[in-house]
Amino acid sequence: MASWVKIIDNRDIYAIDLDRIGAFSSAPNGKIAFWLPDSGAPIIINPKGNPESYYKVQEYLKKITGYSLGTNWIKFSYDREEYVVDINRISAFSCEPNSKKLTFWLPDSKSQIVLHPRSNKDAYEKVLEYIEKTTGYSLD
Repeated sequence: MASWVKIIDNRDIYAIDLDRIGAFSSAPNGKIAFWLPDSGAPIIINPKGNPESYYKVQEYLKKITGYSLGTNWIKFSYDREEYVVDINRISAFSCEPNSKKLTFWLPDSKSQIVLHPRSNKDAYEKVLEYIEKTTGYSLD
């Protein structure tokens, strides 16, 4: 069942199926960002500018991280923001042999994420495990 939300952003009105979004980020100031599928256009909402939509997106994030986090979704802190990413929608990974830094690009975005085994241990291990189970390859 689709999770539709109506969002007003920069004078445009969007009807967005949140089930098609592959990554969300939350900033310390409360802003939530995500990228539209197939376009890479960012949508940024905050509780003051669009309270109803903001609440719906927050509830959606609670739902997907509550029961799906162990399967498709990973949650981690990176660059002073909290990310929730559907790992199934990531199509390329790279690992630097010496530092073991693991790099991937957010779905529908050009944003690059670099996870280090020390600073993002849990997310790093989940991504490596996913890569091995899905591709049969070990990057470490």
